[in-house]
Amino acid sequence: MKIRKLQLYSSNLKEQLHFYRDNLGLHVNQNSEENFEVQIGYSLMEFQFQEDAKPYHIAFHIPDHQEQEALEWVKGRMPVLKYNTEEIIDFSAWNAKSLYFYDADTNILEFISRGDFNKPQSALFSEKSILGVAEVGIGTTRVREKFNFMNSHFGLEKYDGDFEKFCAVGDDQGLFITIDRTKKDWFPIDDKAYAAEFRVEFSHRDENYRLIFEKDHLTTPSE
Repeated sequence: MKIRKLQLYSSNLKEQLHFYRDNLGLHVNQNSEENFEVQIGYSLMEFQFQEDAKPYHIAFHIPDHQEQEALEWVKGRMPVLKYNTEEIIDFSAWNAKSLYFYDADTNILEFISRGDFNKPQSALFSEKSILGVAEVGIGTTRVREKFNFMNSHFGLEKYDGDFEKFCAVGDDQGLFITIDRTKKDWFPIDDKAYAAEFRVEFSHRDENYRLIFEKDHLTTPSE
């Protein structure tokens, strides 16, 4: 599953624009008082104004084995979120390593590198090394229901987890991290999870799809 476009909501568009354009150095395609779009590798991420927007968890792919270079790059711009004392977390079962930080809305952002997945084009890490959106968090009260919807509509499979607290849906290229927000908080520092609304466009097995998450329900535009 490859995430092509992700539409999120923000109550602080100016601060978010400054963060993604000036702190991270990413290219902004357009911006207005109501929204802005930022290019992140192969993914387009749009923020629209919403007064009561809730925090998200979003992950981005970075090149294989460049987590240490990415860590130093991030630490030169903002604090890193630690798990206990660790700045880089080893997810050996996923053959991946991750680091975490906040954006201007205290959305939890993650850089994730996987072994033998995205070969680095340069020994140096920069904003051009961010390859695209890797994961989107879904805070719900019905994990199995969300999996069943994505499996029946798009053919997405369970990647990891159970259907009680946590279920990652998709594959190495793209995942929906689905958690029961009444039983589990967001890693790495237990931030409260919300049913934060979003829209996403993605491709899977040579087909293109669109998905809407609103009021703890998943739908497609045709429904």
